[in-house]
Amino acid sequence: MLEASLSFLNAIFGSGLAVDLALIVLLIEFIYLALKGKNGTLKSRAFALVLALGPGACIMLALRAALTNAGIVWVALFLALSLPLHVGDLVSRKI
Repeated sequence: MLEASLSFLNAIFGSGLAVDLALIVLLIEFIYLALKGKNGTLKSRAFALVLALGPGACIMLALRAALTNAGIVWVALFLALSLPLHVGDLVSRKI
């Protein structure tokens, strides 16, 4: 039983499916918050959400690239993209 469970987890994580599922949940969250938000216009809410959720999405994409052996260039690219999004989020929040 344990061996089958480990095989299943290896398949899900090794293929990147676990990250894909997390990204789908993040996309659903983005759409819901953008459409149901009460402050500002849809465009301003979407921009704020890109800044807030974008760094996490980029880090998840870097994880997916690492898990699927996509190459260090992709891992570095996604990690590098997360930084300006994170800084933009901090600046927009005036932190």
